[in-house]
Amino acid sequence: MHIGKTASFTHPGRKRRRNEDSFVSDPPLFAIADGMGGAQAGALASRLAAGALREREPPDGAAPEEHVVALVQEANRRVHERATEDADASGMGTTMTVALVEDDRVVFGHVGDSRAYIVRDGELRQLTDDHSLVAELVRSGKLSPEEADSHPQRSVITRALGPDASVDVDTFSVEVQPGDLFLLCSDGLTSMIGDDDIVGIVRRQRDDLDQLTRELVQAANDAGGEDNITVVCFELTAAAPTLVTSPAGAPVVVAGPELVDEEEDTLDELADVPAASITTIRAAPVLPAEVAETAEQPAAEAEVSPRESPRRRRPRWPYYTAAAVILVALLVVAGLWAISRAHFVGARSDGHVAVYQGLPYNIVGGVHLYREVYVSPVLAAQLSQPERRRLFNHNLVSNNSAMATVRQLEQRLGQQP
Repeated sequence: MHIGKTASFTHPGRKRRRNEDSFVSDPPLFAIADGMGGAQAGALASRLAAGALREREPPDGAAPEEHVVALVQEANRRVHERATEDADASGMGTTMTVALVEDDRVVFGHVGDSRAYIVRDGELRQLTDDHSLVAELVRSGKLSPEEADSHPQRSVITRALGPDASVDVDTFSVEVQPGDLFLLCSDGLTSMIGDDDIVGIVRRQRDDLDQLTRELVQAANDAGGEDNITVVCFELTAAAPTLVTSPAGAPVVVAGPELVDEEEDTLDELADVPAASITTIRAAPVLPAEVAETAEQPAAEAEVSPRESPRRRRPRWPYYTAAAVILVALLVVAGLWAISRAHFVGARSDGHVAVYQGLPYNIVGGVHLYREVYVSPVLAAQLSQPERRRLFNHNLVSNNSAMATVRQLEQRLGQQP
């Protein structure tokens, strides 16, 4: 089997001015890395990981799976070492999904929530499992896929390169057929558009992979572009194609803009706050009170004296309206008081545990009912699965209780600020 056309495209998205994604497109090796930890640290982490793949000569006698694991472990070692030695890079990490074409199969190594897909006979199939909190809940039956799409913690990953000295790598291989198309992407694509949208674009642009990658990225931006978006794809053919290589024959490793000595800047001041499910409350209409009849009296009763005339009732609807206004005002005051007192523990999109004040919801128009009050150096990926479930249950507690929980985690992990 031979590698045919390849294409790749990356974009910072509509909410981020800097790109923390990196990718490798160097046949027979392809990879995606999505950094976390802020613009500088996140971009640094993904570049360190991508750079480690350049040194890809396999050890003597090593199987392809062993080679892929060795590459990912080396990438993890470099990110972890830099994060440990450099205070400015503390807490950084990155996802990594690697694909190595080997004869009649493709060997994968995977950590995080970037994804690998195969398109065969016009059908799209996801090959990797997301290492994320909501994916764990879906696999355990706690959430449906539809609920996972709007879960407030859908951006929290549970496994990444960097937090620990070694990392558990998912490895597997796929037997290939002529015409197979493989697609690697960061979650900036899959968090914005669904599989049906992806396969629709693939079917339209199957013969033009450059246009395919650009159209996928454009679709994610049209849907909101809340994160960096990167797509790498390659096809396999029975006949050897004519390949055009760079003059130097160097590996193609692409990342976002050069690192600068500025803090991450976003178009949305709450872009790092995990999206929350939208709750819309509709009040039942207030029905007017019974109104007295105002029709004219029959002619036979026209000569009735005023003393004998029936008394006209006063309309009651103004009283009900006033009562409803007062009730709504009281509910608003009570709601504002509850928001000011309530706190919950969540996680930012960069993976750091955080404490939020308010309620874990958005209302129509994208207005948040919460705000970030504390960001911990602890990463969600450092916690065990039971710890994550307990911590991110969105139970409302006091500020002292939320902070005490997070401080205990920091003390146990030796990451007190």
